Amino acid sequence: MASPFVPPASRLPRWLLAAIAAAAVGVIPLAALLAQGEGRASFTVAETGRGYSSLQAAVDAIGDSEGTVVIAAGNWNECAVQRDGVVHFRAEQPGEALLGGKACEGKASLVLRGRGASVEGLVFADIAVADGNGAGIRLEQGPLRVSQSWFRDSQQGILTTNGVDSELVVDKSTFTRLGTCENSGGCAHSIYAGDYGRVTVTRSRFEQGTGGHYLKSRAARNVIEGNSFDDANGHGTNYLIDLPNGGTGAIRGNWFVQGRDKENWSTMIAIGAEGARYTSDGLVIADNDARMVPGLSRSPAFIADWTNDALVIENNRLGSNVRRFERR
Repeated sequence: MASPFVPPASRLPRWLLAAIAAAAVGVIPLAALLAQGEGRASFTVAETGRGYSSLQAAVDAIGDSEGTVVIAAGNWNECAVQRDGVVHFRAEQPGEALLGGKACEGKASLVLRGRGASVEGLVFADIAVADGNGAGIRLEQGPLRVSQSWFRDSQQGILTTNGVDSELVVDKSTFTRLGTCENSGGCAHSIYAGDYGRVTVTRSRFEQGTGGHYLKSRAARNVIEGNSFDDANGHGTNYLIDLPNGGTGAIRGNWFVQGRDKENWSTMIAIGAEGARYTSDGLVIADNDARMVPGLSRSPAFIADWTNDALVIENNRLGSNVRRFERR
């Protein structure tokens, strides 16, 4: 039987030579040593330990299975399309792995249409495309959970298509300098969820918007709790929360500040402004704190409602000149 081929030492990388020297008292297969080297790559599939030079290659390696892509610290001009399976995207060091400047399919850094996905600890930045909808994440199918991530300086943070039996969950994340109404296709927003079934946004921060709404959702059920919507340094923004087709759920325990530079300052929260597809009976809007930046004399409504449904509005703390409710 022929001996396995081993390349000359002069052609081996230093890490492999060191590993061979350290293993002089034992025997380590060459394939295992090479796998250790692959694990040093920018994108690693945690379950196999294999490393890849591109994000797309790592996602493709998971295929229709379930797996985790660990992204090393760095500013990566990378994007990927998930077509199958369940893929978890995780920063090796939270806040130190950035996907920026590149959009797959003219859509987003991550285009997700598999059976499910999660994103943890990533930064998405500087995404702009021709139709004005460049996003950190474009969610087209399946449930998605996002945590401890930062979306900044792009046309949109997260954009979903419709998927009435699915769910988007966002927790402990930040949305900075997002949104635009400068394109013919309409406005982009910090988060824009289509008719996606359920949307839950908790313990997150929205700030310094550059157009559109901070959070717009067409979902049948929305839970928006414990967030801050700080519009003090926003430019050309609209509503802080927009539920254009109604819906049930809760808007509870949030902090709202309306800034000076508004395209539409008439209300902070809008319910059913584009026609009530879903009932809003029982929608709870409670225990929120809402005010305007100091020295601003106008008088917006805290809630504007187009549905005539039985909203539950209680225990909200409103600053001077902020009117509790307006029927439209």
